[in-house]
Amino acid sequence: MDKLDEHAEQDTDLRSYLLGFLFSVVLSAAAFVVMLGESFGRETTMVVLGCLGMLQLFVQLRYFLHIDGRRESQEDLYLILFSVLVLLMMVIGTVWVLGDLAGRMGMDMSM
Repeated sequence: MDKLDEHAEQDTDLRSYLLGFLFSVVLSAAAFVVMLGESFGRETTMVVLGCLGMLQLFVQLRYFLHIDGRRESQEDLYLILFSVLVLLMMVIGTVWVLGDLAGRMGMDMSM
């Protein structure tokens, strides 16, 4: 019975990886179609690409890193969220400092 359980678990993992791969390919192809199609305006294209990117992130977390609502994966989710928070603080702080420096030097930052 132990070998049957192991075989069933491997089949479930393989199915999960293949489904995640399929979703990733579809989302990547959709992003290319949106960019190359030029059927939307600039703002709409950016919003659609941002949404596709967030969907891609959730697919990666769910199907490849196996981060879901189970109790066993909560610690991993907390670690990922903390890492994202630290990275956001670094990026926002850097942009803030460089923007302030540019303002003090009298640089025109308008595009």
